[in-house]
Amino acid sequence: MAGARGAGLGPAAAAAAAAAEERPEKQPLESETEPEREKPSLLSAPAPSLGHGSDSGLSDSEESVFSGLEDSGSDTSEEEDGASSGEQHSRTEKTTGQQVGTPSPRTEEASMPVKDEYAEDSSDEEDIRNTVGNVPLEWYDDFPHVGYDLDGRRIYKPLRSQDELDQFLDKMDNPDYWRTVQDRTTGHGMRLTDEQVALVRRLQRGQFGDVSFDPYEPAVDFFSGDLMIHPVTNRPADKRSFIPSLVEKEKVSRMVHAIKMGWIQPRRPRDHTPSFYDLWAQEDPNAVLGRHKMHVPAPKLALPGHAESYNPPPEYLPSEEERLAWEQQEPDERKLGFLPRSFPSLRAVPAYGRFIQERFERCLDLYLCPRQRKMRVNVDPEELIPKLPRPRDLQPFPTCQALVYRGHSDLVRCLSVSPGGQWLASGSDDGSVRLWEVATARCMRTVPVGAVVRSVAWNPQPTTCLVAVAVEDAVLLLNPALGDRLAVGSTDQLLSAFTQPQEPAAQPARWLEASEEERRVGLRLRICHGQPVTQVTWHGRGDYMAVVLAAPGHTQVLIHQLSRRRSQSPFRRSHGQVQRVAFHPGRPFLLVASQRSIRLYHLLRQELTKKLMPNCKWVSSLAVHPAGDNVICGSYDSKLVWFDLDLSTKPYRVLRHHKKALRAVAFHPRYPLFASGSDDGSVIVCHGRVYSDLLQNPLLVPVKVLKGHSTTRDLGVLDVAFHPTQPWVFSSGADGIICLFT
Repeated sequence: MAGARGAGLGPAAAAAAAAAEERPEKQPLESETEPEREKPSLLSAPAPSLGHGSDSGLSDSEESVFSGLEDSGSDTSEEEDGASSGEQHSRTEKTTGQQVGTPSPRTEEASMPVKDEYAEDSSDEEDIRNTVGNVPLEWYDDFPHVGYDLDGRRIYKPLRSQDELDQFLDKMDNPDYWRTVQDRTTGHGMRLTDEQVALVRRLQRGQFGDVSFDPYEPAVDFFSGDLMIHPVTNRPADKRSFIPSLVEKEKVSRMVHAIKMGWIQPRRPRDHTPSFYDLWAQEDPNAVLGRHKMHVPAPKLALPGHAESYNPPPEYLPSEEERLAWEQQEPDERKLGFLPRSFPSLRAVPAYGRFIQERFERCLDLYLCPRQRKMRVNVDPEELIPKLPRPRDLQPFPTCQALVYRGHSDLVRCLSVSPGGQWLASGSDDGSVRLWEVATARCMRTVPVGAVVRSVAWNPQPTTCLVAVAVEDAVLLLNPALGDRLAVGSTDQLLSAFTQPQEPAAQPARWLEASEEERRVGLRLRICHGQPVTQVTWHGRGDYMAVVLAAPGHTQVLIHQLSRRRSQSPFRRSHGQVQRVAFHPGRPFLLVASQRSIRLYHLLRQELTKKLMPNCKWVSSLAVHPAGDNVICGSYDSKLVWFDLDLSTKPYRVLRHHKKALRAVAFHPRYPLFASGSDDGSVIVCHGRVYSDLLQNPLLVPVKVLKGHSTTRDLGVLDVAFHPTQPWVFSSGADGIICLFT
């Protein structure tokens, strides 16, 4: 400072000169790139005259004008605008002059760049240009600025206008690109000096950061091995060091007692001489090695018998015919591998011709044939068969053929029994529907329909006398006029009570009234569809019926309501060709069987509830248990699959009793029976008891095979139906007859 006064400079000029010398150390990037432009702007400022007096005349308030706060503010604006150092100092002069406000004798000194009072600070601050303070910079990630200076102005982040191409060109052109890093506090790129690069490389190699630090300097041994005159500590001994310890006495007494009892053995001196022993000395020749638990010793050769003797008995010598037969046999089929011969003495026996071949085959057998010990379990085969009840204990079930219903001239495709069990309806390929009396096998009525009858279904309500018949692309509703006259009259009255709405809605099917001539035959309504009908089935309450159409798309299944004469398609898309449908007996469910799966739909919620996978190639038939918790389906690959809906979507049991394709399956409404009809011409009746206890699985026992049909055109039994009240079963076949088994 004295040198500054002697040169005629005031304290402000001296501070500016010191700041010019300190700034290159704080900003290595700017000091190295523009050293010539920065220093003259600071040192070439006009020096004030000595007439202004010494610096002792400044007050504290005036000195605060030249503090490092103003200088840091000018540096902050330097970060914002990125201008040259000459512009920064002129801005600093203007800002300083504005803050001083009133003219004073020190105006010229105030316009000079002042020295930063923190420039001589020895603290390890990162960069004094960042005047944001100790604030986490991630607070300003979403803002264009990084903080505020002392005047309240925003300190903006540096503009990042470089894209990847500019960065690549900068990487290629700038030789100092590899040593340029980004300063997090300011956002500017900073060039590392040679000392900093050397420091980074030392740290990467795991060395110390300080070059002058010697990690291998000699250690000072405080406790040396030399005997010293004076002790390290001169503390007097405790009193307890002169008194025998009671704890140690108790420990010693315990050890003495353990040695007396033999619990502690005295230590014996170890013998360090190596010991050698025979590895196989203690091996039992009959024991199985631990690593070869399943090892089986090679079978020994059979001892020679009388046939191998050089002079066998005469009965062992083959005759000429036996010798010729032995030569014609295959080597594997011969009982002996040689022909016995007789020699007068042992010296006359020649060498055995197959000796080397037999030894070689023996070696191959020992080397190539695997030998493994198999643990045989002595189990009685009868115990593996499940304990099933005797069929005698499962009666009643149909056992014999009682009646044969004859009258159809072609194969009978479908059957249906009236709810009371008195009448039977059958449809045939001869184009007629016949109504039979069950007890007498007498044909009561024959209704010609003029085409093949695909399906027949009797209305399940006893008070409604209706039969639905599927013929070509229509469903015919017949009133057979059998049985109770009140039921017949109430059925006609129910159908005639319907009034056509003024604006009929668009429906997928057309409801047509029957003509007078058709009404005499018994036809009441005709529901016309655009596609052939393959199945018709009724809901348990008798007002709804489901129809399966042989058509692609989502209109394969239609549901008709009889009382309102409405038709609707419940599905929006198709999941394959539909084979069969069935209503759940007690809940609003609809079961739809396609070729490879059975889907269970909730009609009220309009959603898929379950998807059953029968693992069959092609499902042919479907039936639901009267309780509703079990389903059976038959397939064309001769499988009958039982599903427990409460158990799983996989089959509970798969029965393969038939030899050919299954055409029909049915449950009995009251008895625990179910039956299946196949193309082999047989009907198999099984006992299927479902327990109310959910923890007990159903009991499935086949009880009877009924045969009454002959195979015609590779077709056997086409449909099966149970009597509603009796343990009887009806079956229709391709031979044109209907059989009743009781």
